[in-house]
Amino acid sequence: MADDDYPQILDAAHVAELLGMNVQMVRKYAREGRIPAYRLPGGRTFKFFRDEIFEFLKAHPVETEESEA
Repeated sequence: MADDDYPQILDAAHVAELLGMNVQMVRKYAREGRIPAYRLPGGRTFKFFRDEIFEFLKAHPVETEESEA
């Protein structure tokens, strides 16, 4: 999937699809501040910047057993 397959501003469903996660988990992570998210004043839904989600993902590589030792 190319970067252009998703809009610049994503909703929780887009992020869930992109990361292979459940939508409720994406919302939970957003509420907890674990992933970069935004809400309009008075709004209830989270919005996400596509590029920030990609950067978030890049910042959390899998640790190998060798790097943990």
